[in-house]
Amino acid sequence: MISAYSGSAVRAAERPLLDAGAGAELMQQAAYGLYAAAARLLKERRGRIYGASCVVLAGAGNNGGDALYAGVRLLRRGCAAAAVLTSPSAHAAGLAAFRAEGGRVLELSEDTADSLLRLCEEADLVLDGILGTGGKGGLREPSARLAALAPARQRRGLAPAVVACDLPSGIDADTGQAPGPHLSADLTVTFGALKNGLVAGPGAEAAGRIELVDIGITPYLGTPDVQRLLAPDIAALLPRPAAGDQKYSRGVLGIAAGSDTYPGAAVLATGAALATGTGMVRYLGPEPVRRLINQAHPEAVCADSTVPLTHVQAWVAGPGAGTDEAQRRRAVDAMASGLPCVIDADALSAVQPGLGEQVILTPHAGEMAALLNRLGEKAERETVESDPLTWVRKAAELTGATVLLKGWATLVSAPGGPVYSQAEATPWLATAGSGDTLSGILGAMLSTSRTPSPGSGYYARVAAAAASIHGRAGSLAAEQGPVQPSLLPEAIRGVVSAMEQWRPGPGEAGIL
Repeated sequence: MISAYSGSAVRAAERPLLDAGAGAELMQQAAYGLYAAAARLLKERRGRIYGASCVVLAGAGNNGGDALYAGVRLLRRGCAAAAVLTSPSAHAAGLAAFRAEGGRVLELSEDTADSLLRLCEEADLVLDGILGTGGKGGLREPSARLAALAPARQRRGLAPAVVACDLPSGIDADTGQAPGPHLSADLTVTFGALKNGLVAGPGAEAAGRIELVDIGITPYLGTPDVQRLLAPDIAALLPRPAAGDQKYSRGVLGIAAGSDTYPGAAVLATGAALATGTGMVRYLGPEPVRRLINQAHPEAVCADSTVPLTHVQAWVAGPGAGTDEAQRRRAVDAMASGLPCVIDADALSAVQPGLGEQVILTPHAGEMAALLNRLGEKAERETVESDPLTWVRKAAELTGATVLLKGWATLVSAPGGPVYSQAEATPWLATAGSGDTLSGILGAMLSTSRTPSPGSGYYARVAAAAASIHGRAGSLAAEQGPVQPSLLPEAIRGVVSAMEQWRPGPGEAGIL
């Protein structure tokens, strides 16, 4: 599991080492980690470091010093480097070392901003060391002009590759907000611990790939704000049948989804649930939808909406329900049943305060805004998207439910408990029906789980694991081209199967 902390928590953890006089050593550790990651990226892109060109964007703080010292190491490897000073002052020792190694030094001003932006765009590599974890409010002019610098991943592989030092400049380290102009990176090399701003909101997208450099502050860090599940954590939560199991003991998932207007949602949720490994799907809904499900998934057991809501271990309710009142009533009944349930899409309009953490709400930002407004919190979609970490916590607090907020980085919050962030998805998953498959994956995992201790954060972990499986399956499917959610079950099975290598056997430790 990976943990993330606020910028102030990381700075506090550094304080004992700084007080002991280890400041210069910490900077060199950070600078070497930044250099090593940048060197690897240059080798990936152009095959070698010698002859490459690099621009170091150096602000007044320690991040500027880290970037300058990394630039020194690149100069020693035959990389041409120029430092662009974005502040009247710079890290004195780092700047002196950069000059001594033959690096050019240029100053950013209103008059030079456009020419220096072109210099960056023509380089092979840009090291972003403008702002650090204490930066607030976004980039200011003339540094804001550099926000037009697009990373290589946005320019179809063209130079430059942008590497952020600790976090992209202009991103709030505590929340991931981007309150003003900011840089985006192909790679962020962060020091000591991940910052919240790298795993939530616009910051998660701006960060690109993340590498962590250990500088020895782990013993001084407290409880993390945000966590990310890794493969061994997810494998431990996945259903695995035992020798004595039968279809009922493996878990029965009830699905009340789809309608005459949106029949496909139920088919997609059912297919994803079966691919994840539930013992049985019991579908309740309109006859036309039942017919489609039986054609696509003959193993599903279908009945009409008059059948009592019983004989299941978990529920999925809401996807594609539209204006079907019977399906909406089933969502209300599922929330009141005490069973674990996934409440998605149209069923979110029936959510009221006082739910339990076993109820998992799965809104996207627009649905989250509508839910918050209905519960008395004024919010717009853009408000939620700009600061999802704050709002996912608020929604969990208001409803008592576990809340999974979909996004580039999907966030999961339990009431008063941990927040998880998973970002394994591909943009190709941003398509109609994708959320229905996530509901099916999560429902299957809930139907096969054992009752945890209240307040343990178990349901948040399961929801985060489902989001990760969904994202990984989408990325796997995208290797063949655009993702078609109806074909996603094959990729889901592939991901679930691959997770077996991370599951420890009897008396074994998990592979790390």
